[in-house]
Amino acid sequence: MEQELNRLRLEAEQALTQVTDREQLENFRVTYLGRKGGAITLLLRQLGAVAPEDRPRLGQLANEVKLQIEAKFHDKKQELHSERVEDLTGTIDHSLPGRYLPFGKLHPVTQVMDEICSIFEGLGFAVAEGPDVETDHYNFEALNIPKHHPARDMHDTFYVADSILLRTHTSPMQARIMEQQDPPLRYIAPGKVYRRDSDITHTPMFHQVEGFLVDQNVSFADLKGVLTSFTHKMFEQELALRFRPSFFPFTEPSAEVDIACVMCGGAGCRVCKRTGWLEILGSGLIDPEVLQMVGYDPDIYSGFAFGLGVERIAMLKYGIDDIRLYYENDLRFLQQF
Repeated sequence: MEQELNRLRLEAEQALTQVTDREQLENFRVTYLGRKGGAITLLLRQLGAVAPEDRPRLGQLANEVKLQIEAKFHDKKQELHSERVEDLTGTIDHSLPGRYLPFGKLHPVTQVMDEICSIFEGLGFAVAEGPDVETDHYNFEALNIPKHHPARDMHDTFYVADSILLRTHTSPMQARIMEQQDPPLRYIAPGKVYRRDSDITHTPMFHQVEGFLVDQNVSFADLKGVLTSFTHKMFEQELALRFRPSFFPFTEPSAEVDIACVMCGGAGCRVCKRTGWLEILGSGLIDPEVLQMVGYDPDIYSGFAFGLGVERIAMLKYGIDDIRLYYENDLRFLQQF
């Protein structure tokens, strides 16, 4: 067996000198070093038939032969690789211009969502996320919208089951957080929401940011201050704001917030329907009924809440007149952002 091992080593070394490409090198590996039918493997299996006193010496010799063949195999592999690199280098024209490799970018809605969150985080708000599939309790009843309340018709809800639905706003996070934490609270809740609506200014799925603050002695002036600061930072100019009385079941008093038209500066144009104003969000002081339902004493605590549509803000910020452009996947449109 010792003679057979020495013969195999010389044979393998001789065979390696004849290898000129990677295919031949792979054939060599299978023939001599293969785990199943390689020549070294077959010899090692015969050690069991060797006399016990010779087995350690022959086993050590077999391992030495295997390591030597493997080392020369790797040397040959490196040699072929270096030759291939040299060949390729000689064919490259370094004067040719580089090739443009396209790279991905954030969707404009995502960019605006991130900017909104960043502004409110700078104002001290924490960010919370919740489930897209919500219960009727958190989506409506915990927000002072009981069954058969006419305000439910405003939401055109997608129901999954009798009491399970796709959330129509991110406001359920307001109730969820207040149930689990004590004031003071200052949160925003960004995410997708769903309603049965589709036209040039509405889609069945859109993005919303709900925000709320609860503490002692919170007033409407605090709400106006936060939203004014946000608007000036978002549109990078000190736009005028106005608060119009409105109705939301979970806030009282409630107000729609308008800004001076970003297209005409308040002079009046087609976009603002000659009024000089554009609606951007809804807001109000949290209704005492909502505070009581989560166990807060409305005589001690008060708060405000607001909700804004991200697509709406993005349309105003970038001058987009059709919300459906966001979801048509037209690269000519998306690459502008």
